[in-house]
Amino acid sequence: MRIIFRSIISILLTLALFAALSCSAKVETSQNVTPPVMRSAPSTPPPTAVPTPSIPNLQAELLDVRDTTTKSPIGTFDFKNHDYPLPHGWENPDGSDATLVNGRLQPVGVEAKGDMTDEEKADAKANRRIGMTFVTTKFMDVTGDAQDEALVILKIETGGSAIPQIVYVFTWKDGKPELIWPFRTGDRADGGLKDLRAENGQLLVELYGQDRFVLGQMETGKIGDDREQLCCPTYFTRSYYKWNGKNFLMQGKRLTCETANPNAAAIENMGEKVNAPQKSTRK
Repeated sequence: MRIIFRSIISILLTLALFAALSCSAKVETSQNVTPPVMRSAPSTPPPTAVPTPSIPNLQAELLDVRDTTTKSPIGTFDFKNHDYPLPHGWENPDGSDATLVNGRLQPVGVEAKGDMTDEEKADAKANRRIGMTFVTTKFMDVTGDAQDEALVILKIETGGSAIPQIVYVFTWKDGKPELIWPFRTGDRADGGLKDLRAENGQLLVELYGQDRFVLGQMETGKIGDDREQLCCPTYFTRSYYKWNGKNFLMQGKRLTCETANPNAAAIENMGEKVNAPQKSTRK
């Protein structure tokens, strides 16, 4: 009986010892396990702002201080209060001149409404008048007589954002300015006026666009592949004109240059090269 009792006690002690060891092992195991680390999702960097391309100031050269003064008598004349004949394509219906008062002429726009008679519409159109604003006057010798001429630049008022301009070249004769050449230019990249300079007794004219130059009193039209935004011309054309006592005649070749790199090699008479393949294709 004692033997059985001792055996039971021995078994119970063994079981108790085994249970104690198991609990200890569980505790140690749980202490050695590293809890998982909660990682936050990687942050997305904010988008980089792309700067809006700045629109170039196409009038910068015209409005700089070059050639804005002269010792010649023509420099004393008030061109902000003067009459200006309008060149071909910009004439008033009645053929009248444009008269600036303090550098400004308000446009007169009369709408021809649908309920008007044909006679009333014709009268409305006849009463329209072009508007003009004084831009600047440049003084330089462009006739080779050692006396400065005045190149008066006026902006046509269209009521919109267009910037067509007219250049009036005056010489000084008999104590007053005498107009010897008026010519119009286009709108910004479409044949707009870039700059005017005197070089070797000649007048240098730069117009924006490919092979754009002055013919008579008007700027020439576009060549076939000259398509770009009005605000931002990538090309301009340089041409030279010499006074023969009666007219300004073009001299040499027309040079199309890159606006961003004006000193790079120019393309000579670009329009002829572009139009030649088109003519040969039509044959």
